[in-house]
Amino acid sequence: MATPRVLILRAPGTNCDVETAHAFEVAGAKTVSVHVNRLIAEPSLGQDCQILCFPGGFSYGDDVAAGRILAQRLQVHLQDLIAEFRDQERLVLGICNGFQVMMRLGIFFPGAELAAPATLALNNQARFEDRWVNLKNVDSNSVFLRGIDTLFLPMAHAEGRFVLRDREAANRLLEQQQLGLRYCTADGQTGTEPLPFPENPNGAEMNVAGISDPSGRIFGLMPHPERHIVASHHPFWTRRKVQPEKGEGLKMFENAVEYFA
Repeated sequence: MATPRVLILRAPGTNCDVETAHAFEVAGAKTVSVHVNRLIAEPSLGQDCQILCFPGGFSYGDDVAAGRILAQRLQVHLQDLIAEFRDQERLVLGICNGFQVMMRLGIFFPGAELAAPATLALNNQARFEDRWVNLKNVDSNSVFLRGIDTLFLPMAHAEGRFVLRDREAANRLLEQQQLGLRYCTADGQTGTEPLPFPENPNGAEMNVAGISDPSGRIFGLMPHPERHIVASHHPFWTRRKVQPEKGEGLKMFENAVEYFA
């Protein structure tokens, strides 16, 4: 199997880069963690990487809006490098704040930069939420979700509510299988009507927790798969009679590595 290289992009306030790099390395990848200032100075650092990852945290303190400042810096200084990952046979993953950055970049919606069909807004309850959530793969085209039916992952955010521009935009994204990761009940039930809190922890429309681009190679989600890669990460692991070999989030990183096999 080929060993892909993963570029982990850091910025002031990023705090999940080490855990995310570890998850990719456990899955079989090689990682390089680069601060955005260094990457701006040396864009060539990303050219020999097959996967670009925006990890979680609070880039630039989430001043102005979550992910907006880092997205603006990338738009101004690293647009060509981002376009290379988007347009070539490479993968891009954004987790929590990284997902917010990607939404600000418009990377999920080629050709719709001036009228994005969706955005991320403040949680319905107008506060930071930190809890574990159940997730369902609903016909997703994402490389990262291949072979995954349900997931149990932690989330921690204040601006994670997925909001669609209108019904036309929703239908188009559904047709392209871009709205594949949904919040669900403990028994895997979901739908297009928002579930009540806490099953839907932020009021996301259509219970959307993560989305992909039309190709399925670019994926972002609000929950944290890197925080559940071993069985003992599970909050009730001591109560389970049978322990799985791996944490549920690891499969996403393994899928990314296997894509380059």
